[in-house]
Amino acid sequence: MNQSRRPRSSGWPASRPATPRRLSRTATLATGVALGFAASLLLGRRRRQEPDTVPASHQFLNHASEAIISADLSNIIVMANPAAAQLFGTSVEQMVGSPLGRYIEAPADLIQEPADFFRAGSGRAGRRATDYAVTGKRSDGRRFPIEGSVSRANEGAPFYTVVMRDVSERRRVQDKLSRSHDQLRQLSAALQTIREEERTHIARELHDDLGQLLASLRMDLTLLQQSPDTTTSNLRLMQGMEANLLTAITSLRRIASNLRPRALDEGGLYFALQGLRDDFVERYAIPCTLLADEAELRLDDAASTAIFRIVQEALTNIARHAEATRVAMNLFRLNDELLITIRDDGRGIRPEDMEKAESLGLIGMRERVWAMHGDITIGADTPTGTRIDIMLPVSEHLA
Repeated sequence: MNQSRRPRSSGWPASRPATPRRLSRTATLATGVALGFAASLLLGRRRRQEPDTVPASHQFLNHASEAIISADLSNIIVMANPAAAQLFGTSVEQMVGSPLGRYIEAPADLIQEPADFFRAGSGRAGRRATDYAVTGKRSDGRRFPIEGSVSRANEGAPFYTVVMRDVSERRRVQDKLSRSHDQLRQLSAALQTIREEERTHIARELHDDLGQLLASLRMDLTLLQQSPDTTTSNLRLMQGMEANLLTAITSLRRIASNLRPRALDEGGLYFALQGLRDDFVERYAIPCTLLADEAELRLDDAASTAIFRIVQEALTNIARHAEATRVAMNLFRLNDELLITIRDDGRGIRPEDMEKAESLGLIGMRERVWAMHGDITIGADTPTGTRIDIMLPVSEHLA
């Protein structure tokens, strides 16, 4: 969630050694500024015909590792260094005098000056306001992603200078990470589904087989107690056996209900949530209100199970950690979205609590929400407590 930076106190040193990453970022920024200034200096002095200063600036640009071009207000390239020619697979001679649109892709109807090639591109890139992500075109027609910084020496300058970087490798890494992330999400959803299926199977086996067996034993024991040949000592023993059977039946029902609430199969999500709320109040003695409409919660089994588990995990976390005295749950439909709000008046959740690796309950809640393409927000409530807001698209899950 939100991460805060450590504020600098007056006891810290006035300056600290920069890390390698900071040095690299600072060096990149400084290089780009210096190169752009050198290009502006070169072109400006060429226009003023000061040849004695041109060779040094020209040599500086020729040896720069960054690709640099300058274009006039007619979008014609007036300067390009060898790194730029190499980037686009051509030569400096071929680039100079060519339209900028030959190398930078952008909608023609949005282009008036060189800066428009980048503002009309695919969007911002990096942290600076001058950084844009656009698509470049090599001389052989191949497209590739570029991150470019466009600047103008001053308002009266007749040209723009662009420093560009090929970000193809970075884009490939990002796409690979995105695919891996999606695969992990799919695996998580599949594991959740398998787990629910196993829970349902075990719960039915316990209820249908073992539960019926215990109930049959109790009936037989009742018949023995009513037999005229039963002695007082045997009757006392049978009563103890009946008490144990009742305890076993109660425990069996509780275990089966935790594995898979029968209300989900027999009554639907609304009645399952009512049972969950009643069990929470009975077990922890914490008042809990449920505001919902049965008609709005008629969803298919997959969505009903996911929502039930989300609410169940939220109540479990409240009971274990919140030290709350009151809980409120609100579920209502707005068009094709189900909005869920769970609030308590406990001590409130801290940002570091949500980032703990062992916070498997919160991770499970997020994964279930994201598997349904929803959004979840968890944070401290005012004046005290924790608030969970969930938005789930349910148009495809209506029963």
